[in-house]
Amino acid sequence: MGTAESTVRDDDNRLFRGHSHILDDITHLRSKKIGKIERVADVVIWPGCHGDVVGISTTEHSVLKRYQFDFCSICDPNKLRMIARRLTTANENNRKSSGSIPLKRQELLKWHGWGYKDTKVIVTQRGKLFITSNRYPLVKISQVSLKVREWIQQVWGIDLYEVENIPEPPENPDISNFPDPFLESEFLDGLLTLQIVYSTDGEDRFFRSHGQAMSDIMNARRYQIARLPDLVVWPNSHEDVVKIVDLSNKCNIVIIPFGGGTNVTSAVTCNPNEIRMIVSLDTSQMNQILWLDKRNLTVCVQSGITGRDLEEQLFREGFTTGHDPDSLEFSSVGGWVSTRASGMKKNRYGNIEDLVVHIRFVTAVGVLEKESRGPRISCGIDFNQIILGSEGTLGVITEVCLKVRPLPQLQVYASFVFPDFETGVKFTHDVAMKNIQPASLRLMDNMQFRMGLIMKEEQTFIGEIVDKLKLTALRAIANINEDEMSFAVAVFEGFKDEVAINKVKIEKLVVKYGGVSAGAKNGERGYLLTSTIGYMRDICLNLGMLSDSFETSVPWDRVLQLCKNVKSVVAEESKEKGLKHLSVCCRVTQVYDTGACVYFYFAFNAAGVADALRVYEQIESRARDEAIACGGNISHHHGVGQKRRKWVPRQISPTAVGLYSAIKKTLDPNNVFAVQNIVLPAEITSSKL
Repeated sequence: MGTAESTVRDDDNRLFRGHSHILDDITHLRSKKIGKIERVADVVIWPGCHGDVVGISTTEHSVLKRYQFDFCSICDPNKLRMIARRLTTANENNRKSSGSIPLKRQELLKWHGWGYKDTKVIVTQRGKLFITSNRYPLVKISQVSLKVREWIQQVWGIDLYEVENIPEPPENPDISNFPDPFLESEFLDGLLTLQIVYSTDGEDRFFRSHGQAMSDIMNARRYQIARLPDLVVWPNSHEDVVKIVDLSNKCNIVIIPFGGGTNVTSAVTCNPNEIRMIVSLDTSQMNQILWLDKRNLTVCVQSGITGRDLEEQLFREGFTTGHDPDSLEFSSVGGWVSTRASGMKKNRYGNIEDLVVHIRFVTAVGVLEKESRGPRISCGIDFNQIILGSEGTLGVITEVCLKVRPLPQLQVYASFVFPDFETGVKFTHDVAMKNIQPASLRLMDNMQFRMGLIMKEEQTFIGEIVDKLKLTALRAIANINEDEMSFAVAVFEGFKDEVAINKVKIEKLVVKYGGVSAGAKNGERGYLLTSTIGYMRDICLNLGMLSDSFETSVPWDRVLQLCKNVKSVVAEESKEKGLKHLSVCCRVTQVYDTGACVYFYFAFNAAGVADALRVYEQIESRARDEAIACGGNISHHHGVGQKRRKWVPRQISPTAVGLYSAIKKTLDPNNVFAVQNIVLPAEITSSKL
């Protein structure tokens, strides 16, 4: 097998890469260049000495060759046989998988922004916007009118008729300067024995080092992420997760659960000061519906299934969960539970806490789950409520049982305009008071309505004339001015008679508040447009603009004051920091009996602004302070993550922080789930119950 110079057994040379890169990919296993010491191998064979490996079959040998496996990495025939079997099994499992998110996310999704690689917004001359795929047909092509062009110039200082050669990040990240992983050989040996697929590839690690907050994306584009996960692991089942967590606990490894990767709170950011090996546990391959109980209207799913995959499979069976967040295409059921998510149609179907029947939760000390699948149980504390909102700090959600409903007989879109935002808020409040909420009801202020016009579909000459006549009629008949009006979108779902009755009630209330119908087409477009907001954020970044959103919930009697005050604070802070071109707008997105969820969108032109990201975060922080001072909270459904944890003690009380810390210490005594979400580590250490 080689000369004395090529095959050695001394201890120094045995400190070698070994099998640290066993499973870069279930479809393409690449060997790595030797250079950095990572673990002790059984025997060291220098590259260039490939030959037949004694002790494995021809079939196993061909499997390893097919995946371009470097035989110099491992010389133990038993280990080689195990790798060959695992590669074959993994490939078969992947072919059977119904999930839309591949093991290698970078094959489908962007590393530098939101969504699919084949989908982005392109601006051409004369203000024409294209979306480069057929995934969103209602917003395929839009034309910025001359009036909207002038408005954009005035507000953001950008002329969309003149932009050209807009810089874009490369399709693939430059991994040449990524730090090498820190690897524990005992943990790697354990994964090999358990036959768990894993990777230490730089792109895999980088892709799971950040979420979708604007700050995450900007730091990713600049390669300014201080610490990457050292390894990515892909379990296929609850049992796999139990084994991984047990092994991590034994080897003192950190686990960061990773679902759809859509969080906007820096919830998967690695602690740069963590001295232990960090593992990103990617649940994307746990994407199956385990069972559907049509009689009891429940479905049990693996936690990594995305909302779209779940809904498409349920649709074929005539059912739906009704949970419809903006991130439906990419977010996972486990992510919904871990952040206490809310959907656009919560009025009819409820928030995630209303849909959850049962959860399987793997902690460092065992599996937490209740035995009963009944509709309700009075048996002390509901431990599902501890899992909901835990954000990866206590364990891994592996399976979730959700309520389902038969598909509605009818779905109808509608839209309405009101003289101003204040009138629109009064309308939504009255809808709640009369308990006549449609499945979804959203209200945009005038600034957001104008922003929506940027993506207005391209019009024919006749269409432009008709639009002008409509605006003239609004001013003359309804006394509604385009520069002040607010815009509402509604979705009705249910039985035909039920929808008809509810729609009539809503339309009567619209008239009461001086509003008029804007049609079903505008309603559908307005509702579905939210799925493209992430792509618009990315084109803004390419144009040199910083933009992001934050949300809160607030009692009805404080909605208008909160909206007014937060906008004022943002304007004042922006002026103080010398910003010249900016916008802040809001919308009411969820309507409750006792209050509403309010979303804010803040954007500014960063040209000439030093340390623009820091400026943005300072202004956003002041805006959150003001929202809380006005009776709001730190989040309605996005969660806490690491971005909002400084407000947690004030929001829930120091006693509650002590209670959380006690739970953390009980379920995770070795701090395996050291993701640092929700509260600062110092608060866990110092808290006393």
